[in-house]
Amino acid sequence: MKYKDRTTRGFNTDAWRELRLDIDQKVKPDVVGTMLDMTEIPDGTVAAVYSSHNIEHLYPHEVPIALAEFRRVLKPDGFIVVTCPDLQSVCALVAEDKLTETAYSAPSGTITPLDILYGYRPSLAKGNLYMAHRCGFTAKVLIGTLRENGFTTVVSRRRGAPYYDLWALGTLIQNDEKTMRALAAEHFP
Repeated sequence: MKYKDRTTRGFNTDAWRELRLDIDQKVKPDVVGTMLDMTEIPDGTVAAVYSSHNIEHLYPHEVPIALAEFRRVLKPDGFIVVTCPDLQSVCALVAEDKLTETAYSAPSGTITPLDILYGYRPSLAKGNLYMAHRCGFTAKVLIGTLRENGFTTVVSRRRGAPYYDLWALGTLIQNDEKTMRALAAEHFP
């Protein structure tokens, strides 16, 4: 479950109204659906999309479909904030032969590089196969993927240990560096 106060500093204000979409109805989203088909959300009606640790659950060929859905629901001056695992920093742990050693601890439990690469094993073992990871990104690949799929201006941040994540912000319209830096300051940790 995600709520506005657990998204970004920029979204955690009274200026933003949260509309949550999730494939898992157990987390009580506003809209039950998938990133691949968000037809319940009309075209051009949202100012921003926040996608936290979602796109790695898609197969690589599905990522452009999800990004097209994100673009479709965004207003022309809208933007996306995407965060996902950073395979480059995770694979550094794998190269050090630390595949099953603790990378960090989360409220759900101990997280290993194996969990970051393929999905959180305790959730998968309980039958929550939505948690399986089917693709992954480095900063270069995430930026390129967003640009190739219609996000004109993209900025990113890579956080290694102890976070092992990537953050990217993309806009549909061309923005100058000052505007993008300001958006990133509001939405990146």
